[in-house]
Amino acid sequence: MRPVSGKAIHGIIFDMDGVLCDSEPFICKAAQQMFRERHSLVVQAEDFAPFVGTGEDRFLGGPAEKYGCRINLPADKDRTYAIYLELIKGKLEPLAGTGDFIAECRAKKIKLAVATSADKVKMNGNLAEIGLPAESFDALVCGNEVVHKKPHPEIFLLAAKKLGLPPENCLVIEDAPNGLKAAKAAGMAAVGLTTSFDKATLKAAGADWTAPDLAHLPSLPIK
Repeated sequence: MRPVSGKAIHGIIFDMDGVLCDSEPFICKAAQQMFRERHSLVVQAEDFAPFVGTGEDRFLGGPAEKYGCRINLPADKDRTYAIYLELIKGKLEPLAGTGDFIAECRAKKIKLAVATSADKVKMNGNLAEIGLPAESFDALVCGNEVVHKKPHPEIFLLAAKKLGLPPENCLVIEDAPNGLKAAKAAGMAAVGLTTSFDKATLKAAGADWTAPDLAHLPSLPIK
């Protein structure tokens, strides 16, 4: 596979939410419930949108700041995850093309990683629920392992390091502007999936290509 830079691609790094599965509605509902329970606060779904892909600290902290609410981390986050893991049982499914694309990459010896700003508990819960065990990937990186969250490139650089590949030989598949900005800052090619944001927004954030999901990727010559 050759990105815009002309460098050969030997590894693919997947964001998780909005790429492998659509967990955003569930984490949004869980966060809203947490705010009602612990802070007697009604938070609107759209209040979370600017913080998609930045990790749950900011996903909760951003709306809290808007409403002048002092949240209690990690307790509020732990409660949000507990609600979330109950909500996804039997409901969270892989997005279109996920299994087939991963199998295709495996057959072609492309190294695979997941790099999500979510904490390990959410990453493991999601992968288990959608039927993708850890051994489906060569590396897993979660938000607990990095200091700087997206749009900082740290998480993708760590994923490339775990894969044993230079950043320029990696392709990131993302759904959020913050993630795409992180990918480009890491010196990687990037595909933006329009599962959470529109094509124009993803292009503006740096996507080299866009697609609706992994079942409808543009022609990417994986060899």
